[in-house]
Amino acid sequence: MRSRVPSRALTLLIAVVGGLLTDTAFPQRSWWPLAFVGVALLVVALQRDSARWNALVAWVWGLAFFLPHIWWANAAVGVIPWAALSIAEAGIVAAGAAVWTWARRASWLRGRRLVPGVVFALIWVVTEQLRQVWPFGGFPWGRLAFSQTDGPLLPFAAIAGAPAVSFVTALGGFWTGVVVIALVGRIRTTPRTHTQGGRRTVAGALAGIVALLAVGLLIPTPTTAESGSLRLGAVQGNVSEPGLGAFANAREVLNNHVSGTIELSERIGPEALDLVLWPENATDINPREDADAAELLDEAATAIGTPLLLGTDSYGLDADGERARFNDMVLWQPGEGAVFSYSKQIPAAFAEYIPIRDIARMFSPAVDLVRTDIAPGTEIAVVPVEIPRLERTVEVATVICFEVAYDAVIREAIQGGAEVLFVPTNNASFGYTAESEQQLAMSQLRAVEHGRATVQISTVGVSGVIAADGTVLERTELFTPDAMTAELPLRTTLTVADRLGDWPIIVGTVLAAAAFALGVATGRVRRGR
Repeated sequence: MRSRVPSRALTLLIAVVGGLLTDTAFPQRSWWPLAFVGVALLVVALQRDSARWNALVAWVWGLAFFLPHIWWANAAVGVIPWAALSIAEAGIVAAGAAVWTWARRASWLRGRRLVPGVVFALIWVVTEQLRQVWPFGGFPWGRLAFSQTDGPLLPFAAIAGAPAVSFVTALGGFWTGVVVIALVGRIRTTPRTHTQGGRRTVAGALAGIVALLAVGLLIPTPTTAESGSLRLGAVQGNVSEPGLGAFANAREVLNNHVSGTIELSERIGPEALDLVLWPENATDINPREDADAAELLDEAATAIGTPLLLGTDSYGLDADGERARFNDMVLWQPGEGAVFSYSKQIPAAFAEYIPIRDIARMFSPAVDLVRTDIAPGTEIAVVPVEIPRLERTVEVATVICFEVAYDAVIREAIQGGAEVLFVPTNNASFGYTAESEQQLAMSQLRAVEHGRATVQISTVGVSGVIAADGTVLERTELFTPDAMTAELPLRTTLTVADRLGDWPIIVGTVLAAAAFALGVATGRVRRGR
C-alpha cells in the first residue's frame, strides 16, 4: 500500500499547508475538523526516515501554524518577540517529530498502519506538555485540545483534561493521514498492486475516527447544581485606547468599572446579586493604598449591595527578598475594604517579568516597559466568599489571565474546594486580534475538564458565561462596555480528570520514552527513501 514519498520541495509545501489549516481549527474561525486535516498533512510530510529531515519538516509546519496563531503577540510587543516565540515553539514540535521518527522504527511497529498512531499521539501530547513548562515557565498556547471546544471531542477533557483531547485529536489526525497516504497510493498504482490489506487499513482508519467522535458524544458532562447557586454580575468596563497604551489609563479603567457596576445596580436593583466580578487590572491604582480608589470601590459595592472581586496589583518582597510587583485579585467588602487577596502564580514571561533582561533588550526595547517584574504568588487560586443568602462560604477558583492555559493551577483550585471557576483577564494589549477568543476557548475546555460553571471576564472582551459542559451561554464583544448576570450552579463533584491529576501525562511520558528507546534499540533505517 506504500505510496511514493513526495519530493522534498513538495513535502515542505505540504507541511506549510498543514500548519496553516491547523490554525483555522482554532478561534476565530473554529473549523475544528481541520485540526485532523492539518495533522494528517504533517503525517504525510513525515514519511522519510531521516530524523533530521523530519525535524526540519515539522519545524516548517510549526512556523506555518504558530506565526498566524499567535499573531497577537506581534500586535502587543512587536515583530521580533512574536517571531522568536514562534520559532521556539516550532522548534519543540520539531524535536517531537525527531523522536517520532526514531520511535516508529521499532521492530514491533514495522508493517503496522494504525497502531503507530497511538505512539504518534502520545509523543504529540508529551511535546505539548514540554511546551507547557519550558522554557521560562512554558507557553501552552496552540495545544490541539484548544481547537476542539466546538466539536464532539471536547468531553474527553472530563476524563484526562487537555492531554486527553489533544491525544484523541492527534490520533484522529494520524489516522486521517493514513487514509490520505493510502488513497494517494491507490491513485499512483494499478488496482492489482493496491491490496485488500490496504483497503482494510483505510476502513480501519475511518472506523477509528468515527469511534473517537462517537465516544466523545457519549461522555457525560453534567451541569446541574449540587450545592446551590451563585448569583453573579460581571462588569466589562472597557478602555478607549487598545494596545499597551491602555496601561496608562488606569484612572479611566477604574472609573469605567465603577460606572458599569452602578449602571448594573440601576438595571437589576441593589442586593439582587451575591457577588460582582471585575477583570484583571480593573484598577491598577491599588485601593489598599490609594484612598480615592478605595472610595470609588466602596461607592460601587454599596450601590450594587454586594462584595466586589477585582483585579489590581501590589508591591512587596519576593521569595528572594527583592522588591517585586504582584498581580492580585482582591475581595472587597463594602464598608470593610479588602478582606482577601490571591496573587497570580504564573506571571507571563517577557510580558509581566523579563528573564535574561540584558539579552532580551538587544532584540526589543519593549522589555523596559516592564520596570518592576511581577513575582509569582504562592497560594492556590481559591477565594472564600461569604454568601449570606446561602448562609455559608463559597469557594471560588480565580485564575488570572494566561493561567487558564496551565493545567495544574486550575486543578489545584478545584481540588481545594472551588465550586465555580472565574477567569479574570485583561486583553486590551492585543487589540482586535484572536487572542481573547482563543482564551475563551481555553475557558470552555476548563469548564468541561473540571465540571464547573465558568466566567471569563475581560477589561475589553471577549467575556463569557460558560456552562459546565462547555456551552457559551452569553458573551460580549471586543472593546465595548458591557455587563453580564448569571445564576451559576455550584458543583462539588470532582471529574475523573481531577481525580487522576497528573497521572495520565506521567504514564504517557513513560510510554513515549519507552517507545523511543525501543525504536533506538531495535530500529533500522530504511534506505532509498
